Amino acid sequence: MFCTRCGIEIDEKVRYCSTCGHPTKLAEATANPYASPRLALDTEHKKVAGVCAGFARYLGVDALLIRIVWLALALGAGFGFFAYLIAWILMPKDTPRTADAADYARQNG
Repeated sequence: MFCTRCGIEIDEKVRYCSTCGHPTKLAEATANPYASPRLALDTEHKKVAGVCAGFARYLGVDALLIRIVWLALALGAGFGFFAYLIAWILMPKDTPRTADAADYARQNG
């Protein structure tokens, strides 16, 4: 079997190319499409920090709904600002889903 990105020959049993890190068909076949999303800052769809977009992805709802609820908590009850800051600090950053690990490492040094 050959890597579709770099073209070197790789073993049939490996999941990732050892040269470029590109996933093989075996890795794509064994990936769990029903895995639950983890709670993390959504760096692709963020407006300020990605907190609301991260919660929206985790809960499976539209990000606009989460932003409206969060704004209502911030303006109405007052603790929404503090909760947003705490979530911003505690939530881990999400790695980009479209870029491979090798591309991400190359872009970020």
